[in-house]
Amino acid sequence: MKTIRGKLIIYFFVFVVLFNVVSISIYVSSKQLTGEYHASFERFVTLNSISQISNKLYQNVKTYVMEPSEENLDAYYTSLNQLEEEENQLMSSRTFEESMQIKNYTNLIDSLIHESEITVGFVLRDDIERYTAHLKETQSAATYIQETTLHLIDLELNEYQVLYEDLQERNSSFQWFIFFLFSTTVMLAIGFSLWFSYGITKPIQALSKAAKQVSSGQISGEPVVIDSNDELKLLGDSFNQMRTNIHELIEEIKQKSEQEKLMKELELKHLQNQINPHFLFNTLNTISKLAYLENAKSTSNLIDSVATLLRYSLGDLKKSISLKDELQVIEEYLSIQKTRFLERIQYKMDIQSEHLDIPIPRLTIQPIVENAFIHGIEAKEDGGKILIRIYDQDEYTMVEIEDDGIGMDEKTILRLLDTTADSEEHIGHSTGIGMTNVIRRLQLFYQTEHVLEIDSEVDRGTIIRLVLPNQWKRTE
Repeated sequence: MKTIRGKLIIYFFVFVVLFNVVSISIYVSSKQLTGEYHASFERFVTLNSISQISNKLYQNVKTYVMEPSEENLDAYYTSLNQLEEEENQLMSSRTFEESMQIKNYTNLIDSLIHESEITVGFVLRDDIERYTAHLKETQSAATYIQETTLHLIDLELNEYQVLYEDLQERNSSFQWFIFFLFSTTVMLAIGFSLWFSYGITKPIQALSKAAKQVSSGQISGEPVVIDSNDELKLLGDSFNQMRTNIHELIEEIKQKSEQEKLMKELELKHLQNQINPHFLFNTLNTISKLAYLENAKSTSNLIDSVATLLRYSLGDLKKSISLKDELQVIEEYLSIQKTRFLERIQYKMDIQSEHLDIPIPRLTIQPIVENAFIHGIEAKEDGGKILIRIYDQDEYTMVEIEDDGIGMDEKTILRLLDTTADSEEHIGHSTGIGMTNVIRRLQLFYQTEHVLEIDSEVDRGTIIRLVLPNQWKRTE
């Protein structure tokens, strides 16, 4: 992940490199132009110096011829050495070496030096005729050098004119270059500033807007999307996660509150439907023992079933029980109903599941079985059948309560499944618990909406199917 600080350092480095490249380019161009100007000026100086030294060399030779003294000879050799140095400097220039005219010019210089040396040599031999002839050759060579120097200087002036025009053109171009460089730099700086500030202010504005929504109570808003890979991206993701956590926490609190409300209502209905249940429970135990002593085993078994049912109803409603324990209580209830209705009622349990130990809310299946009696079978003169079927289906344990009673129409089914409506028409014998309460407690217990299905037709019976997940995350 890149940081804002890292981005600033990179952008600053890019600008520094850009300006350094431009500065170096300007320096190299100026250095090249200055070198060309300096070389041209040096050629002027060298040519002028050669012309003067050549004339001086001739004058020193002439003076030595007129008065051959040691002093005049030293003056000659001094001017000779100076001329040779100037010639070497002239030859060191590649431009001059490539020019045929300069080669001819250096040949004249060599000829002047040669004739002067011969002249001096014949003076030392005192050969008047020969040194006089070579003195004239020396004079002619010096004269040619001066004329050629003027010609070369004239050529150099023409080249200098071209160089000057190029210098003027470069100066004008450089002015435009400075103008465009300044304009481009300003525009780049403004564009970069706007782009960089927009990249920072846009995410901050989005976060600020989302924070205002959260502060006003709009927890479940659209997530903040930040298209960057710096600290602002991390900040946006953290904010989205925080809002999600807050939303989940609020929903969890709502569910717990609703669950507590349902449990309070359930406890209240139990209190309303029971008159001194402990006294009744103790009395039933006494009657059961007395019936057993009097050999009334059927009566004793019936009373034991009622006592078991009553003991189960008095249990802590906030604690869950296993599916197996719930089925045992239902079997006691069905035994009581079987005794009551005799041959009019038949029931059967078909258990084909390996997950009878899964926990379920207390008083979940019993109210449904009671509703099957009250609203399905009890109203029929010829009675009916109840089948409780338990089997495994994928990762779910299915509990079906089937009766062949009067059934329900589609409108009634939808009303029962609508947990938002106040529908409590189906109330059990002993529990006082309606279908809505059962559905909501199952949904809150298993943290899922799909917990119950109803298949029913009028006069064809009803199947209520509980969908119990074998594994789930329960909020304690």
